[in-house]
Amino acid sequence: MSVRDHRIHQEAVALWLAVFGPPAPPNVDGGTMLEIITRDLPGPRYDRICSPHLRPSAITRPRRSDDQAGS
Repeated sequence: MSVRDHRIHQEAVALWLAVFGPPAPPNVDGGTMLEIITRDLPGPRYDRICSPHLRPSAITRPRRSDDQAGS
């Protein structure tokens, strides 16, 4: 395990313990643990991108479910 992977694993275990309490899942890498922890987080509450480097026509957003219903 690289130093980077080890640090990610340590951070993921600490976050797991803070969110779910013990025990953290054994033999699961840090990336997978972070994916499990963040899987059910709500999406962002905004739909606005402000950047002086992007034209509005260059911004693509995912379609919302109510937009798809009308199609």
